[in-house]
Amino acid sequence: MKDLEIILENKPGTLAFLGETLGKHNISLEGGGVFNNGENCIAHFVVKDAQTASRVLNGVGIKVLSINEVLIQKLRQDVPGQLGMFCRKLADAGVNILTQYSDHSNQLIVVVDDHQKASEISEKWMKEWWP
Repeated sequence: MKDLEIILENKPGTLAFLGETLGKHNISLEGGGVFNNGENCIAHFVVKDAQTASRVLNGVGIKVLSINEVLIQKLRQDVPGQLGMFCRKLADAGVNILTQYSDHSNQLIVVVDDHQKASEISEKWMKEWWP
């Protein structure tokens, strides 16, 4: 899975066009979100085949800014504060979170500036919270 960072025009139908275009190419969005930023929106979506999705979107005039590695993290929904605890571990290790959202399986999707270090923290987290 990879994260696509996308610029969308802030007007009715733009997100529909993105979804329809990917659907026609049998590409499923596994999670993400769109955030208003004035005249444009910044969108982040997690997909299985990021190269194909990027090529398809760029081909219809939707600008994909970047394809990013993601950290997919499971948090304990029954334990309040899990997001803060996990993000604190990243911060204490000097890892900066660039983007955060959820996938359709209620897992945390994180794009960070140091994927290797964050992956190590994630592995330790899973052993601690999901033995």
